[in-house]
Amino acid sequence: MGTRRPDAGAAPLPAPEVRAALLALNGPDVPYRVRAASPDEKADLVAECRVPRVGLTLTVRMRLIPGKREVRALEERWEKRTSGQTEAQYGRGHAPAVYRQWEMQRGPDGQEHRAEVFRFDTREMTDPLRDTVLGAGWVWRGVLRL
Repeated sequence: MGTRRPDAGAAPLPAPEVRAALLALNGPDVPYRVRAASPDEKADLVAECRVPRVGLTLTVRMRLIPGKREVRALEERWEKRTSGQTEAQYGRGHAPAVYRQWEMQRGPDGQEHRAEVFRFDTREMTDPLRDTVLGAGWVWRGVLRL
């Protein structure tokens, strides 16, 4: 499920500092938002990303386990790929994916070429979360249930 351990010798930070480091990932240049979880989400923090262009909602619910110095992370994905689809497809667990959109464009040589006009890689969200946890000296443990 994607368990990663910090480098040997990494000094673990206290839980409040790990939480603060994850919340500090927020900013205008990132495609996601990290926030405190609501009680019904059964987590401490939630990172979420909505990409309407491809009908994607990606969340990572995180629970901090101070006694084990680990963050348990549950990745969830909802996709609505076509306009005729009434329900979103749901997936759970670590499953990196790249979403792309292409258009035909006329190049300088006058020929039509397929050109990528949009690209989103789910690792743009999950990698910074995981790397922040590992940098804090904690274990990142992917789970199917929190």
